[in-house]
Amino acid sequence: MAGGASYGLNIILPHEQKENPYVEKSIEFQYFFTRKVCLVKYSCAFIIMPGGLGTLDELFEAATLIQCRKIGPFPLILMGTKFWNGMREWGQDMMKQGVFARDEIGFGYVTDWPRDAVDLIVRSLPAAVRARLKPRG
Repeated sequence: MAGGASYGLNIILPHEQKENPYVEKSIEFQYFFTRKVCLVKYSCAFIIMPGGLGTLDELFEAATLIQCRKIGPFPLILMGTKFWNGMREWGQDMMKQGVFARDEIGFGYVTDWPRDAVDLIVRSLPAAVRARLKPRG
């Protein structure tokens, strides 16, 4: 952490789910849809780590809302180029088929480097918000 508040939005599942040890406060949700509403309502970017169906559900929820201009626009960052390579190829194929245009998904980025993700998020913030950020160190 770099001195800011850290919150986790945890879903209650019958197995394999526990609170992230790096958050100060965890909010628990019974239902996926209520968790997703809170995820998008208070966000200014999304960083998507490799994951399964729940991760894909959240990724596509955010992408759809950004594409339709219901939220954002702001970055949707996929961490792990090797993991997300198939998704990138699928997206390129969908564009070739005319399902969506490049400008409809131009908010998506893929990287292996956390620093790149942070820099992209900071650059995408409104100038007034960036001015209030505290420098590191």
